Amino acid sequence: MTQLTQVRDSTAEQDEENRVARVLAWLSAMALLFLIGIGVKSWLSSHTTHALVLWGFALLVGLNIAVFLHTRNPTQHKVGLILVVAALFAYLFASGGESNTGPLWFYVFPPLLFYLTGLQFGTLLLLSCMLFATIVFQFPGLPFVSAEYTTDFKVRFFATITFESIFCYVLEYSRLKARGELMALALSHEQAARTDELTGLANRRDMHQRLLGEFSRYQRSGHHFSIALIDLDWFKRINDEFGHDAGDLALQRFAGVLQKLVRQTDYAARWGGEEFLILLPDTSLLQALSLAERLRAEVASTCFSFRGTRLPVSVSAGVGSITQADSVNQLLNQVDMQLYSAKKNGRNQIAPRVRSRVDPSTSHDA
Repeated sequence: MTQLTQVRDSTAEQDEENRVARVLAWLSAMALLFLIGIGVKSWLSSHTTHALVLWGFALLVGLNIAVFLHTRNPTQHKVGLILVVAALFAYLFASGGESNTGPLWFYVFPPLLFYLTGLQFGTLLLLSCMLFATIVFQFPGLPFVSAEYTTDFKVRFFATITFESIFCYVLEYSRLKARGELMALALSHEQAARTDELTGLANRRDMHQRLLGEFSRYQRSGHHFSIALIDLDWFKRINDEFGHDAGDLALQRFAGVLQKLVRQTDYAARWGGEEFLILLPDTSLLQALSLAERLRAEVASTCFSFRGTRLPVSVSAGVGSITQADSVNQLLNQVDMQLYSAKKNGRNQIAPRVRSRVDPSTSHDA
């Protein structure tokens, strides 16, 4: 997974958490108002104990909101709200609420539970609540149970709540599946926008963004970097003599050689046409020249063939270091001039030239 993909996934997860946090805030506010309002109604209807219990739950919801405003911890807020609501429903089942209508409030629980906790954990919590309801319905003589329900009510309740739970599960599953498909589609479009279709390497646009990012890192912390601009020699001749399919094959084969030689920390891109650019973080000019020379030698020793005919493929390269430039554009201009010099001096060579041969096994990996 690339760093850009990780950032994108992290951003998507953060957006989802923010949405859930907003929903929780509204739910908490509505729950607080409903509990206070229904408590007032119960008080006026002379159900004093029931009113006091509801106001106690309203106090718990209010405390949960206050803790969230202080800590800004959405997970803690979510867990607190679910625990308070679960305890409230347990009380409503056991006491019956007003006129044994307490269990009817349970219908709001399944959709919120799946949305807030996910399918697996939501199903586990929902089954636990259903088990508690079964115990209350089947054993009305338990010490904490003060309500009795008719058989008809029990059957209707379990039938309807089961149907609603399955329906909510399917809807949440469909929502999560659609979200996953949209994220995969966005990733596919993002990958296509950053990748050269023919070679599979990064394209010019993506490489330019990488260069700017590396330059910012250099300005902040002084980590220097180098780049190498590489061009396939006499590429037009290959297209003219052997056809564009042969030219495309040469570009693909060269991209394979390039990917094999660069380090994991390096970044290679098709810069345009038959030109390729390599970004070499934490690499001096001498180390970059060593890599470019190894690449040139590898290409020279590799057989590029098309339909049984060997293609005359060689490369020239211009190399530069950010320590010799004031900006990314200036560095690009320097390596472009170096590449022009290598081609002018006979091609199949690296510029600037170095007098002593550098050991490739140690210099680039240093």
